[in-house]
Amino acid sequence: MCRFVLYLGPPLTLGSLFVEPSHSLIKQSIHALERDEPLNGDGFGVAWYAPDISPEPASFRSITPAWNNRNLLQIARVTRSPAIMAHVRAATQGLSVAETNCHPYTHARFAFMHNGDLGEFTRIRREMLALLSQRAFSAIQGSTDSEHIFGLVLDRLLANSGETVEQLAEALIDGVDHAVALSRSVGPDVHSYLNIALTNGACAVACRYTTDKPEHADSLYIHTGRKYVCRDGVCEMIAPEAGQGAVIVSSEPLSEDPGWQKMPVNHLVLIKPDRTTELRAWPTAAA
Repeated sequence: MCRFVLYLGPPLTLGSLFVEPSHSLIKQSIHALERDEPLNGDGFGVAWYAPDISPEPASFRSITPAWNNRNLLQIARVTRSPAIMAHVRAATQGLSVAETNCHPYTHARFAFMHNGDLGEFTRIRREMLALLSQRAFSAIQGSTDSEHIFGLVLDRLLANSGETVEQLAEALIDGVDHAVALSRSVGPDVHSYLNIALTNGACAVACRYTTDKPEHADSLYIHTGRKYVCRDGVCEMIAPEAGQGAVIVSSEPLSEDPGWQKMPVNHLVLIKPDRTTELRAWPTAAA
């Protein structure tokens, strides 16, 4: 399994997520606390938005471990953004370690990342591809279950424009439900674990989803506040202020400050353009 962080709020450096917190994403790549295998060294990726320049995100991905990439440390030190996705990978058994398999995946103005695995993926991969439009099919460059789920989600985004948080949520739910239905058609007793984050740079959705017992779901946390700040290695959220919010969704808390809330299993969180959040139960019986 992997670890990831999604941030929306006032611009901050990539290092505020990757490097500076006491349990930063780089530390989680070496010693994750809430998964059986603590190492996530099969590559990393980060996608960030510069809305004054382009609506489409930039990205940097590599198969090197996050803790050992000097370019990442240099970029993270000076790059600021109001919308960031960051991911450290532990490759699912049988899937190759390649740059094309590193998250986040991007297409047009959308960015997507996943922690977990889709049950029986190798048996349903052809069926998943057959469901895709030519544009979504062409967007898939790697071999992961994650990117194929993104293909399903992307088709819904392209159909509904993906401009609003409701459209993001609709696309995520629909894509996941289709993927899980295919999985169950060939392996009804095999479970899926789908912690996913999706953004268009202005708003975002994330889910903590499993077909297994709730206690087996992968960890996911939410933290909200006015601004996330790091001073002398101590990172915390400043108290909320209407319309000036910041939101972090993270596989594990980045810091020891209060306010980290574990996301309920089989729920999704909608992060709106004003940085207010809404939790919703997954709307189908599949969960």
